Amino acid sequence: MDPAQNTSAGIGGSGSNGTIRYQTNDGTSTVADDSKENLSQVINSIEKTLGVLHQLHLTVTSFTPASQLHLLQRLNSLVMELDNMTKLSEKCNIQVPMEVLNLIDDGKNPDEFTKDVLNSCIARNQVTKGKTDAFKDLRKHILEELEQTFPDEVDMYREIRASSAAEAKRLAQSQSVLPNGDAKVKNEL
Repeated sequence: MDPAQNTSAGIGGSGSNGTIRYQTNDGTSTVADDSKENLSQVINSIEKTLGVLHQLHLTVTSFTPASQLHLLQRLNSLVMELDNMTKLSEKCNIQVPMEVLNLIDDGKNPDEFTKDVLNSCIARNQVTKGKTDAFKDLRKHILEELEQTFPDEVDMYREIRASSAAEAKRLAQSQSVLPNGDAKVKNEL
């Protein structure tokens, strides 16, 4: 798109089925299918290709010289559907990890990859939780030791810490930000 053209995009509108409409300065609008529609078209093309392959298999297994024209028609149909699938797939931006493709090539279930990734995340989460618990225990222990040695300074520290936490909470509420730093999202019904 020309940078000189100012565009505004909106999702929805009357009668939009998940499409994104772009309005340009000259008043024209174009409609771009969202990724779900593109993916649906690719899936339909894959299913159609599988059907053509099945028909081609039946034609080849029962081949006679008289059915040669029929076989050529099925081959042409397969080539056209594969070409159509290639064109449709260019509109989709799907990234599949190489590990998944390698599992499929090895004849294994790709859900194993998902299970392995999930188990790996759980293990890393447990290690991280252990580290944070260790730091909490260390902090608690240090505060106990400091309180025995410097009770006045620890009381001042706790007061300062409480007031700064209250200020951060008040500031977060005024800016619609959650205490963990995430922004609140307004639910649209």
